[in-house]
Amino acid sequence: MKLISENLHIISKATKEAVLNRDENYIKNLLQKQIQTTPDWIDLNIGPARGAFAGTMQWLVNLTQDLTDIPLSLDSTNADEIELGLALAKHPEKWIINSTSADEQRLERVTDIASKYGCSMIALTMNSELGIPKEADKRLELAFEICSAAETQGISNDRLYFDPLILPVCVDQTQAIEALNTIRMLKESFDPQVNTTIGLSNVSNGCPKELRALINRVFMTLAAGCGLDSAIVDSFDSELLRLNRVLESQTPQTSYDKAYISLYNMMQNFEELESVEYDITDSEQIKIIKTAQILLNKKVYTNSYLEV
Repeated sequence: MKLISENLHIISKATKEAVLNRDENYIKNLLQKQIQTTPDWIDLNIGPARGAFAGTMQWLVNLTQDLTDIPLSLDSTNADEIELGLALAKHPEKWIINSTSADEQRLERVTDIASKYGCSMIALTMNSELGIPKEADKRLELAFEICSAAETQGISNDRLYFDPLILPVCVDQTQAIEALNTIRMLKESFDPQVNTTIGLSNVSNGCPKELRALINRVFMTLAAGCGLDSAIVDSFDSELLRLNRVLESQTPQTSYDKAYISLYNMMQNFEELESVEYDITDSEQIKIIKTAQILLNKKVYTNSYLEV
């Protein structure tokens, strides 16, 4: 599965200040750390990029291209900033726009840019009227709308990355399985196939810090088993990156990797969690299975679910 590094974003106060002050040393250091993890894309998240932040994307793109050939994911609600960044791309066909919704104005603008530069785009299965639909089939309907608009702009299905939008499990745990169902439906409903992606850390937002990495890793495993093609991830989570390689190779490196591989195969084969065999004497495997129970809505989430 391909990975998009999420670690340059202005949600971080320190990064926001560095971007605002054009602090090259800070940004280059942050980029170098991501480059060392060899993601498939590096996401440059600059938010609305208005006022003092205008021109931010151009500055970041120039800095990044001086350091690496890794393709970029340009992440902003300001489509003009995205286009200014893409205009500087050495190989725009390898880059991604992050993102569009199904809202007509945004969709028209983003597909126009993607068509112009030949890049891919992430498409969120939501609009301002519905928000994020609770049901997988409603999300699929929005995906068809987006795909149709993209087709009119000459954007082929292989350049579309649909995000089913996972909600935090501590807010509404029923939505984790709806996102998984949406991934499956997206992979089955288009010919040629479209791609799928998720903002992985969203699933654990609001959960205690000590639980977040485990929840992210288990959800990535379940989603990969449903056919997930890519994920926007914390590329500084070395265990997550290792797990991604384990799932791709199907070769365990630790005793608990067997539990992850079993969950991946369970989802691929449309089996039930109860069919998964694991070592009940291995505390790490027990944590993985308990987390899967939460994400598949088999047990009620609480912040102390691992202790139950």
